[in-house]
Amino acid sequence: MRRVLLCALLSGCVSSSPGALPPIKGPAQARSADADVLEPLRPASGRFALVGGTILDGLGGRIEGGTVLVEDGRITAVGPEVDVPSEMRTYDARGQFITPGIVDTHSHMGVYPVPFVPAHADGNELTDPTTPYVFSEHAFWPQDPALQAAVIGGVTTIQVLPGSGNVIGGRSVVLKLRPRRAARAMRFPGAPFGLKMACGENPKRVYGEKGRQPGSRMGNIYKLRQAFIEAQAYRRAQREYRDEFEAWKKKHDAAAEDPKAPRPGEEPKSPKRDLGKETLAQVLEGDIRVHIHCYRADEMLQMIALGDELGYQVTAFHHAVEAYKIADVLAERGIHAAVWADWWGFKVEAYDSTEANAAILSKLGGKPNIHSDSPIGVQRLNQEAAKAMAAGRHHGLETGPAEAIQWLTKNPAEALGVLEQTGTLEVGKMADIVSWDADPFSIYAKTTRVFIDGELVFDRGRSDERWSDFLVGSEVEEDAP
Repeated sequence: MRRVLLCALLSGCVSSSPGALPPIKGPAQARSADADVLEPLRPASGRFALVGGTILDGLGGRIEGGTVLVEDGRITAVGPEVDVPSEMRTYDARGQFITPGIVDTHSHMGVYPVPFVPAHADGNELTDPTTPYVFSEHAFWPQDPALQAAVIGGVTTIQVLPGSGNVIGGRSVVLKLRPRRAARAMRFPGAPFGLKMACGENPKRVYGEKGRQPGSRMGNIYKLRQAFIEAQAYRRAQREYRDEFEAWKKKHDAAAEDPKAPRPGEEPKSPKRDLGKETLAQVLEGDIRVHIHCYRADEMLQMIALGDELGYQVTAFHHAVEAYKIADVLAERGIHAAVWADWWGFKVEAYDSTEANAAILSKLGGKPNIHSDSPIGVQRLNQEAAKAMAAGRHHGLETGPAEAIQWLTKNPAEALGVLEQTGTLEVGKMADIVSWDADPFSIYAKTTRVFIDGELVFDRGRSDERWSDFLVGSEVEEDAP
């Protein structure tokens, strides 16, 4: 009797009772972008209004003397005539410009942090040309001093990518630049993961110099095709297992309800979990976005054709100095081009460039994103966009600030799958907002305040704060222009 009572108290003994069915193991779960974090974000609670500024809303609109109202971290009103509750805190934005927070689709901050030393070089897993199983999030250092400098430059959201040494570099992660103790706590809520891929010179150089495959562009394509064909087989096996499991579970549930029902037999065994193939299978399912480091137009077309063959959709080509040559194809496919304003010529595949790249893409219906790929450039993306505007104007492609701000906000937010939440100043969106002391496309413009989720994370009036412990006790001086 004593043993029976003891067994009744121990959950492990329940399955040993006569007629009981063993517990269900079920399919292994893939890594979720919405998984709980150890340090969840504090709920937004700020209520304030930016009043009297020139608003570039990211939708192509320009509002003079406008007001942006924020409550509980969300935008509740935008326009020239907005009633501001008397008890609400107001910021005088007269003479200033108000824009959405800048979104940088291509960053290595945190995985190649400042100062750059070998101990900090964690962006490339150069042990195999295809490493879809690694996550940039796992190497990200939240104490990187470059992060605060980026925010001071008006950047509120970044995509942190692995480097381009591998044909498949691994998963990227989208982060909001609120200071936190862990990368996972900085994740943009609900943002999909990305997959970093690379074509061209980098992978063939890295592995060719080691006497390993790939040593040519042919080898690059082969390694990609091989990896995705294996992922297709893995996905088929997973689907077949899920179908078999669901059929078995129905029998199991029926037997659990009715002891006289036929026994379900042994639970089907799931295929052995493979983290790399799991990532690529999620790409094939459309759950992970594809971001490809690619310079030449012909290689971009090859990557599009390869995607058609293997079942993935290219979200964006990064660097893409020859994107202007295939602007019509990119526009038709809805593929983004994350480009610099004027970086070119540092290697052969980067030679055939034009500073009007972004303007050409924009005028032909494409989706240019001005990206940084640099802890220095990320501080001045507004100036990079201004250079791209000027180059377009020189070629007769007039682009105004209301359109060009989309290259920094709306388009990159769409590329990262977060446009429903940020990238434009619209009612209901996250209050990721920047105020500038001048037209943001002026070389003299500086941010005055930066808000992320309605939280004031930078105020030029109290700029002596240091986010990173690495900077505690240091003082940075900057000459006025």
